[in-house]
Amino acid sequence: MTKRLLAMLMAMGLAAGLAGCNTLAGAGKDIQQGGEAVEDAARDVQSSY
Repeated sequence: MTKRLLAMLMAMGLAAGLAGCNTLAGAGKDIQQGGEAVEDAARDVQSSY
């Protein structure tokens, strides 16, 4: 029973850790795309002067 519980807890911890990594990777991509949009807008404004 104890081994089974420990295995379940380890599996749940691993799943939570992997989900957290994917969430952070997705947030990083979103932030990067936002930064690229700001850069593009700045270039447009700069070229209009």
